[in-house]
Amino acid sequence: MFLLLLAVSTIAFFFHHFYWKRRNLPPGPTPLPFLGNLHTIARNAPGYTAYVKWREQYGEVYTYWLSGVPVVAVTEYEALQETFVKDGETYTGRLHIDFAKQLFRGGNYGIIDTDGPLWKEQRRFSLHVLRDFGVGRNLMEERVMEEVREMCSKISADLGPQGKAPAVDFASYLDVCIGSIINTILFGYRFEGDKLPEFFSLKNMLDKHMRLSGSPLAILFIMFPFLRHFPPFRSVYSHMVYNRISLWKFFTEQIQEHEKDFDANAEPVDYVQAFLREMHTMEKDKAELSNYSIDQLINVCNDLWIAGMETTITTLRWGALYMIYNPDVQAKIHTEIDHYIGDSDREILMSDKNSLPYTSAAINEIQRVANILPMNLLHKTTRDTTIRGYKIAKGTICIPQISVVHLDPKVFPEPHRFDPTRFLNPDGSPKKVNELMPFSVGKRQCLGESLARMELFLVFANLMRKFKLSTTPGENPPSLEQRTGITVQPWPYKCCIEERRMTMAYNA
Repeated sequence: MFLLLLAVSTIAFFFHHFYWKRRNLPPGPTPLPFLGNLHTIARNAPGYTAYVKWREQYGEVYTYWLSGVPVVAVTEYEALQETFVKDGETYTGRLHIDFAKQLFRGGNYGIIDTDGPLWKEQRRFSLHVLRDFGVGRNLMEERVMEEVREMCSKISADLGPQGKAPAVDFASYLDVCIGSIINTILFGYRFEGDKLPEFFSLKNMLDKHMRLSGSPLAILFIMFPFLRHFPPFRSVYSHMVYNRISLWKFFTEQIQEHEKDFDANAEPVDYVQAFLREMHTMEKDKAELSNYSIDQLINVCNDLWIAGMETTITTLRWGALYMIYNPDVQAKIHTEIDHYIGDSDREILMSDKNSLPYTSAAINEIQRVANILPMNLLHKTTRDTTIRGYKIAKGTICIPQISVVHLDPKVFPEPHRFDPTRFLNPDGSPKKVNELMPFSVGKRQCLGESLARMELFLVFANLMRKFKLSTTPGENPPSLEQRTGITVQPWPYKCCIEERRMTMAYNA
């Protein structure tokens, strides 16, 4: 009797995992119990190879599993437009896991991980505040250029009178530059002097947190919380909790400093002041405050601070590496810039962008090849829908698998080759390629896109205007190996930096 019961239970178990739970979903790789397809993603880290292979096997829409959660992946541009753009409201939901919400948020707070009325109101408020602070206008361009000047001056000073240094940690300059921009917007001050050690400590924790959060071990203990008590999950869990506490301590301290001298009648000069004034206005009007609280403010600061730094810094770090590995591309950028600005040493501004098509094309190609979000963020359907003939139930997790589009050989021949001319017409003019979607698509597209685009162009173009990057003499080029996480980061590296404008002056 026991053997019969065991046999029936085993058959039922495998029938459920290998057929029943998959029957109404698009086809895809067979998931293992508990693991889903995490083992395949981990074996092909950071995941691109698996995602591309599954598209070749199962088509433009397929299902893979993150532990016990099915994810419907849309991997073709037209299909992405039909779903996440034209039917965008259907895909604005987020996956809610109570354990993760409490662990990393303290509840249902923030912008990135929320949906419904809370998400809509907070996104709208944040966009309004950012616009008031000049995002997308000349006012914000000047803020960015202040940091670009500081960065270039610091590099030049560190290079010394020779204008050249053989082994420089280039990424640290990018970190301070981009970090100061978002920190000024949120908290009203830049990172300099005695603020730098704290910043580098926080940035180091953030880098680790991004890598740990995207690891299969983290996904598993979030799905099965009891696992956090056992090795090797315990170590990942402990580090993530420590990083979260440390980052929140920083945000909380900034908010408390603002509360000390808060003046509801003063015009806000940073995001925290704007949020506190909104809280004050709603209290005065006896309005519902559920969406405006200190806990919500901490979480929004967390979202904007991390999103405002991580993707832009990581993209620029990769950009410097691609310049080192592609000196011919770097030389063409230098030639274009020199031809355009002539003998002057003036700064490059956003108004110059259309006159620097090759430089702009190189930035596009950096974003495409870096492809820093292998999985993208998970969306949840808010109603029943259909994707390419497949009926998708309300509450299903769907994802715009943009990383696969960026590697589509039909759109980008030899997709792993770095080639800025993909974004140029035969006459050298800019070519719009819709399949490049580094800021995602649809209603949950990156709310800081305009700022990020401005930062990428102004920082990259002005760095190329002033400096030449190359491999440290006598050493191998820095590694192009990818570090897996929510974003794909390069390994720390050093390179040779030479001040070009000084060299040009000497040669003249």
